[in-house]
Amino acid sequence: MMTVPSPTPSVVPHRWQRWAVAVGVIVLAALPAVLRYLVFWPLDQWQVDVDVYRQAGVSVLYGRPIYSAMTEAPQLLPFTYPPFAAFLAVPLALVPFGVAGWLWTAAQVAATTAIVWYAGYRLIHRAGAWSALALAGLTAPMLWLHPVGDGIRFGQVNAFIVLLCLVDLVEPRPRWLARVPRGVLIGIATAVKLTPGVFVVHLLVTRRWREAATAVGTAVGVSLAAWVLLPQASFAYWGGALQDPARLGPNAGTANQSMRGFLLRMGADGSGGTLLWLALVVVVGVLGFGLARRFHRAGDPVGEVAVVGLLACLVSPVAWVHHYHWVVVVVLALLGDRPEESPRRLWSAVGVTVFFTMRLPWWGIDWLAHGGWPELPGRVLQNADVAGGLAALFLLWWAVRPGEGQGLPTVNASAGARHPA
Repeated sequence: MMTVPSPTPSVVPHRWQRWAVAVGVIVLAALPAVLRYLVFWPLDQWQVDVDVYRQAGVSVLYGRPIYSAMTEAPQLLPFTYPPFAAFLAVPLALVPFGVAGWLWTAAQVAATTAIVWYAGYRLIHRAGAWSALALAGLTAPMLWLHPVGDGIRFGQVNAFIVLLCLVDLVEPRPRWLARVPRGVLIGIATAVKLTPGVFVVHLLVTRRWREAATAVGTAVGVSLAAWVLLPQASFAYWGGALQDPARLGPNAGTANQSMRGFLLRMGADGSGGTLLWLALVVVVGVLGFGLARRFHRAGDPVGEVAVVGLLACLVSPVAWVHHYHWVVVVVLALLGDRPEESPRRLWSAVGVTVFFTMRLPWWGIDWLAHGGWPELPGRVLQNADVAGGLAALFLLWWAVRPGEGQGLPTVNASAGARHPA
């Protein structure tokens, strides 16, 4: 009688091996941006925003005026953040500029990976023992999004802002935040960069009074502490620098992908343009906050963060391209935890990823530089991220309509659960 050999059991690599491979995949995915912007980029344009933050830290240490100091020529950029952010920049002043730039880039990649981990937690953990590779597979294309790439190019802070707001609202609650009241991290993010204050509006719309009060109290508390320690800088910022939009750069430039930036490029300036912008802010704000409330009621905090993050870009007077780091959360919100059961969600996520991988606003600049070419296509490309942000809001609404695909996960499904990290 012939004996049939028993099947060889599959061998699963050790946990550390799986995580080592995942880290390697993420590093390789980040390599194109790192090589382009840190190795081959012109030195006079190298990590210019890290230089801004670092100079603010130097100003704190040496007692020089924070808001009159500029980075070196040819950039000559001022510090545009609240005084509390200058305190956080002090560690950058303790290391050489080159070291600070490389460390900041590594931290941005790590923060983006963490955003994917928390926003895609349920989807990632469906992979079981292979969750580390699932994380790497989802993170890699997020590092190729052009807002993320521009964040690496300039050395921006947006990855950390997105992460703070996300982990403050995400369910299940991370273990390391078990004793931190909800709203604290949103308050800190708002004290660093004012635009996350839209999350306070969202908390009020959804009647989470305690979380809203905590966020406001935290932001005010750390800002008052900064005022006590840096009174002159605080007066200079809150009493003048904050009201000067020119400090942020040319508001009508292509890099400003807010609705106001679009209107300025279309020639809608002056009081008439301001009124039109305010009307658009009201319309988009009402619809957007209503959609975010819908996500909240359905128990999907990732969807909440995605919608409110997009609103922060669209309704703000100034939203540079790299502010759209929120697109990482948008993609994960569209995917949900079972994208294979909802083609609409899957293809919406793929479409947003592909759209924001292309550097369309900069293509528009190149198009408009050719004087003989038709102007309209160039203008459309130049404002692509504004259109993309509005389209992403529509897709989030489209993906969560009752009866469409998998619907939304409920909080009850993970009641009492906590993230392992």
